[in-house]
Amino acid sequence: MEHPENNAEYTGLQVNSGVSSQPIINPYRRPRAKRPSLTAADYVDGIVKGNVSVLGQAVTLVESTVEQHQKLAQEVIEKCLPYSGNSRRIGITGVPGAGKSTSIDVFGLHVLRDGGKLAVLAIDPSSERTNGSILGDKTRMEKLSQHPSAFIRPSPSAGSLGGVARKTRETIVLCEAAGYNNIFVETVGVGQSETAVHSMVDFFLLIQLAGTGDELQGIKRGIMEMADGIAINKADGDNIERANLAAAQFRNALHLFPPTPSKWRPEVVTYSGYFELNVDKVWDMIDRYFEYVKKTGYFEQKRNEQAKYWMMETIHEQLLNDFYNRPEIKALLEQKELRVLNNEQSSFTAAHDVLDRYYRLLRGE
Repeated sequence: MEHPENNAEYTGLQVNSGVSSQPIINPYRRPRAKRPSLTAADYVDGIVKGNVSVLGQAVTLVESTVEQHQKLAQEVIEKCLPYSGNSRRIGITGVPGAGKSTSIDVFGLHVLRDGGKLAVLAIDPSSERTNGSILGDKTRMEKLSQHPSAFIRPSPSAGSLGGVARKTRETIVLCEAAGYNNIFVETVGVGQSETAVHSMVDFFLLIQLAGTGDELQGIKRGIMEMADGIAINKADGDNIERANLAAAQFRNALHLFPPTPSKWRPEVVTYSGYFELNVDKVWDMIDRYFEYVKKTGYFEQKRNEQAKYWMMETIHEQLLNDFYNRPEIKALLEQKELRVLNNEQSSFTAAHDVLDRYYRLLRGE
């Protein structure tokens, strides 16, 4: 290939050599300082003093599946227990699109006007294929995420039951120890997550919509029996009349249900999270509930029942992990699965054989 700059007519032209390829990594970049590892005492001290950075690290420790992290997390939680329990735990659920995140943004600002601190534990559904989560709930809590007294922690469901499990319960303990006297737990809004959230909160709020078809489709016996209060969202503009009609239908349906264990009659209110209308009505309902259950003694009774429930759930989880993580059981399960698929053995007798082998392993046989 000829280069015209080498011709005689360009003798006065000076051609410089090209620039050599640059390194991919910036040679002038300063190495990032390694974060010092914290002891359990360091975590507890930082959490109790309200250090948000240390609290975030502790929550990450709780969510980790590494055995070493789990041991440290349990030690931290145990030492934080004396500082916990002084909050109002509120679970918020509803179908996707009901406006849960937007409502939490408004509810949170309303609560923080009276002082105190608020922690929001938002559960984001994980993909069944990639196990990934967007963790984008914080983007829909624009005002609350900038408030200095608010701590928002989106967490992946990671395939657990409905996205809420023991780790969320433990995170509540850490947040309470850090001085957060209001805890919101937002569910995925699908599956069985409502049952798990109901077992760890004091008040369970169900957010519903009106004007989207047959409102009675939203009246499902299971979720309705768990709700301590129902809030009809998007009651604004032309939708106010439909929201009031839906509220009346829900009130009529609630009269058909048996009394709740607390003897509290769930209330139904309408509001608009987007336009911040009648938000005070929702919170007045919640205030009346707490005043009622503390007067009757049901508040402490429910907390005690929840503590026993999570003790049993932890035992159940540990037993499952011990069962499935034993190499002998893994190998035997593969054999039995093949026999069942080939119609050489029934599912019931195969399960009996595997359990029998597990019991003999526990006895050391």
